[in-house]
Amino acid sequence: MAGQLAEGETSLRTLVTNHPVADGALYGQPIWACLAHYHSRMDTFVPSSLLSDTGIDVDAAARGSPRHLGPQGSPLPTLPVTPFGQMPLSRSPSPLPGGGWPSHGLDSPDHFKNDDRHSPASRWTPSSNSPSFVPWESAAMRKPGGRSYPSFSTTQSRSFFQKYMHRISSSLPRFNHDRHTRYADKDKLGRGTWSPRRLPMVGRICTGWSRRSRGTRLFLLFIFFILASRYIFYNTSLVYKWRRSASWGGGEKFVIILGANVEGGVMEWKGGREWAIERDSIRNKKRYVARWGYDLEIVDMSTKKRYAHEWRQGWEKVDLIRKTLRKYPKAEWVWWLDLNTLIMEPSYSLQSHIFDNLAEVVYRDVNEYNPLNFTHPFTEKYLDSESRSPVGDGKEESVSLLLTQDCMGFNLGSFFVRRSAWLDRLLDMWWDPVAYEQMHMQWSRKEQDPLEQLYSSQPWVRKHTAFLPQRMINSFPPGACGEGDNDARFHYQREDRDFVVHTAGCEVNRDCWGEIYNYRELSYYLNRSLWERFKEDLVAVIWYKLTGQKVKL
Repeated sequence: MAGQLAEGETSLRTLVTNHPVADGALYGQPIWACLAHYHSRMDTFVPSSLLSDTGIDVDAAARGSPRHLGPQGSPLPTLPVTPFGQMPLSRSPSPLPGGGWPSHGLDSPDHFKNDDRHSPASRWTPSSNSPSFVPWESAAMRKPGGRSYPSFSTTQSRSFFQKYMHRISSSLPRFNHDRHTRYADKDKLGRGTWSPRRLPMVGRICTGWSRRSRGTRLFLLFIFFILASRYIFYNTSLVYKWRRSASWGGGEKFVIILGANVEGGVMEWKGGREWAIERDSIRNKKRYVARWGYDLEIVDMSTKKRYAHEWRQGWEKVDLIRKTLRKYPKAEWVWWLDLNTLIMEPSYSLQSHIFDNLAEVVYRDVNEYNPLNFTHPFTEKYLDSESRSPVGDGKEESVSLLLTQDCMGFNLGSFFVRRSAWLDRLLDMWWDPVAYEQMHMQWSRKEQDPLEQLYSSQPWVRKHTAFLPQRMINSFPPGACGEGDNDARFHYQREDRDFVVHTAGCEVNRDCWGEIYNYRELSYYLNRSLWERFKEDLVAVIWYKLTGQKVKL
């Protein structure tokens, strides 16, 4: 008997080695079940006596009957143990009690022949009273979080909100009503639950950016580029450098001289109104030059010892122009402004307002407006043709002095001079102490009278002098010149948005501070931004109608 068992065991090992079990059906079965299986399927000799001693019904095994007998003749239980290795998916372990799969793709094809249940558990069916008995349909429905493949009709019949609910809900803002109360698990105290607000700002921005479509991102990039360019070129120092450069804006070619009596003169003490005028005038010029890249030179016009004995306070304009030209060697034009002037339109640059079209805006024939009755042009035969011409040589490059005329003659509250050899000669003659010593008692208008004298008697002065319409750089308030209160030649016109207003002669029977204040407020009103107009013209008006109170936003 022992020899037969040894011989059968050797044959069985050779059989298993040469004929591996492909389907894994006998995994976990007793040795006698394996012997019966191979005895019925293979042409290998396995002693029948060995099988009979183990209690196996060889004929039944050969017929493929599932009934196997144990050593005592009792039925062998089928072991629901799933094989490993190269096995079909239908025989892998099922997560449901009693076996089975929620996916039809994992079912064994053998079970579709005789049964409608798509589960490998059909080969072992527990009793219905058993606590582990779970029907296939109930198990698929009861399993928490169980997922199954939707049918084709289900995916096609979904509505718009069913398809895009997640995308719509994720794009909506999140509100945390109880932001100080956080849930914490017992084993993770203090950590709380995860919230998207815990993400850093950069992470949230990147997440929101990645959710946008390509067209939306391109549109947002275009809007960002426009806004960034607008901010960089109009709200940073870059615009000042750009407008100041000689190759782009050309702002360094212009210097504004503001005559400010900062310390007060020996002839008059300055009061609160005078200080207020000076404060507003200086601030007005500083804002203008910062916008267009010009230079601003604030000079002290207080009466000093070198001029006090002669009352030569107004004449020092000539001396200050010389100093400014030496201080700014790149400057080509110098614009003198008195303290009681106000730039009404800061959006006008000197280039666009005057110098880009200089030949068109100036007139060189004084006969167009000649309040002093100059004889023009000169008729002496010894003069050259340019000196006898009403317009000189007619070239704008030859113009070195730009000024205006009011109802009384030349007005030097606002005028331009150009750096040139001709200007150096004019300043020397203008500052001539001999002429001043002889004529200063007759020249009541200070520095304006000697310039008029030079223009009327010197042909070389007229050839390089040109005039601008007064309202172009030197508008007067009503009552400053002429008998009428609204002369279109001299007085400020709101409809035409005049560039500069000059309150000339306000010391005589007029309120200087009142005029400066009114024109300052008018300039602000005319140059409001869209946001300021919205606040003042709409919001403030609605608030006044609702409450009856005026508010300044």
